[in-house]
Amino acid sequence: MLTGELRSRIDKVWETFWTGGLTNPVSVIEQITYLLFIRRLDELQTAKEQQANDLQEPIEDPIYQPDQYELRWSRFKDKDPDTRFELFRKQNGVFDFMRSLGKESNFGRFMKGANFMIPTPRLLDQVVSLLDNIEMRDRDTKGDVYEYLLSKMATSGTNGQFRTPRHIVKMMVAMIAPGPEDIICDPSAGSAGFLVSASEFVAENHRQTLYKPAVQEHFRKRMLMGMEFDPHMIRIGAMNLLLHGIEPERLLDVDALSKSNSEFKEEATIVLANPPFRGSLDADHVLPDLLQKTVTKKTELLFLALILRGLRIGGRAAVVVPDGVLFGGSKGHLQIRRELVEKQKLQAVISMPSGVFKPYAGVSTAVLIFTKTNSGGTDKVWFYDMQADGRSLDDKRTVTGVEFETFADLNGLIEKLKNNEANTGDYKNDIPDLVMRWLNLDAEADRSRTEQSFLVSVDDIRANAYDLSINRYKEVVYAQKQYDTPGTILERIKALDAQRQADLQALEQMLQLTNEVVAE
Repeated sequence: MLTGELRSRIDKVWETFWTGGLTNPVSVIEQITYLLFIRRLDELQTAKEQQANDLQEPIEDPIYQPDQYELRWSRFKDKDPDTRFELFRKQNGVFDFMRSLGKESNFGRFMKGANFMIPTPRLLDQVVSLLDNIEMRDRDTKGDVYEYLLSKMATSGTNGQFRTPRHIVKMMVAMIAPGPEDIICDPSAGSAGFLVSASEFVAENHRQTLYKPAVQEHFRKRMLMGMEFDPHMIRIGAMNLLLHGIEPERLLDVDALSKSNSEFKEEATIVLANPPFRGSLDADHVLPDLLQKTVTKKTELLFLALILRGLRIGGRAAVVVPDGVLFGGSKGHLQIRRELVEKQKLQAVISMPSGVFKPYAGVSTAVLIFTKTNSGGTDKVWFYDMQADGRSLDDKRTVTGVEFETFADLNGLIEKLKNNEANTGDYKNDIPDLVMRWLNLDAEADRSRTEQSFLVSVDDIRANAYDLSINRYKEVVYAQKQYDTPGTILERIKALDAQRQADLQALEQMLQLTNEVVAE
């Protein structure tokens, strides 16, 4: 967890970029990412040198050759600003060296098209000095630093659509509860927030199992996979994984819906995603078998079809969708809902407030949770009406309720609810209550449809043309209110009028006395 001092240092790095003339949030994160990667290369080289020295052997697979040592972070960080700036910009300099590592590095392969955008020696000097003073030897600290930087990108008011709020990500991961044997995929990976959060859940809840070498190897190199076609975001996502101790070997530079992603089929055991809501695609470029699930050009529907394609039988998914997916009347909408209900096992629909994704979008959203069976199995679907997520639902999204940094924090809040030491009203955040109820669905059987969560039978869903909007099933209790008779109200008005007349007379008497005193 970051200290206040460390947060202040990171804030200063961010502000330094903005005051130095680089104001696009994604560009700022990219440039910081490059610098962090250069620093990491030097740390890896230092570790190789230490090992070689201990074993009295030559350095195995060195990153830098002796004639490239001036390109190392530890060598250039203390040079004067102009010399360092030129070292970055010159041919075969620091930046060119970093871009040349595509074959040797899981991060370097995403460097195609990367540009050095820091405009002045002074700005580079300030940023290198600030980053050098942030101690990041610990993997958790590295990850926390980068997550905090990403949150700065999200709150800057632009390009935030790439980042799902961290507490929503953790809610979805906690509900799916991945294990160390899973293969977890996000087909719209962005900054890799879902993948990182899933790895944190596994690390927190399966610590002993991860000590086994084979499990650790799977955890670091094969457990997480993602797809992203935006070259800026895939670099940011790759660095996010690296700083959390995960090799981005399975982060693919590909348009997930296109024919070039044809190999993603029945591989993942878990999918966690917040796919793009907007836009449509030309059918000629879409994977043909996606259109068998839903005849549409809408990306949100095609992603659901892709997720079903990519999951193994028995695989589970938690996916953010716009509300239109739940009740839309087009052929494509009906097809995908019928597919989830009749051919797969739809388990939950979580309705979220419309402000969750502000200030970037005010659209109402929901989370669908389902299991791929290809043979049906939907019996009852759990609906939850989330009304508060601990933040205001306006553009400012200020904190109004409890927050949780880790899954352990979330579990602590849930335990208090279980032990009647708190209630969700105290928290002003429905997420602990939501996760607690999801993990104990048997207790939901007796809940009425007037409550915040309840179960709906598949027969009711069929009878409503597979409409999955919560308002279709939630019942509202209208309390009878007693009103006074017209005669009583009239008498009350007369009494008020009499009091008004008395007050006016008293005021007139006071004014008369005042005038008499002035006259004397």
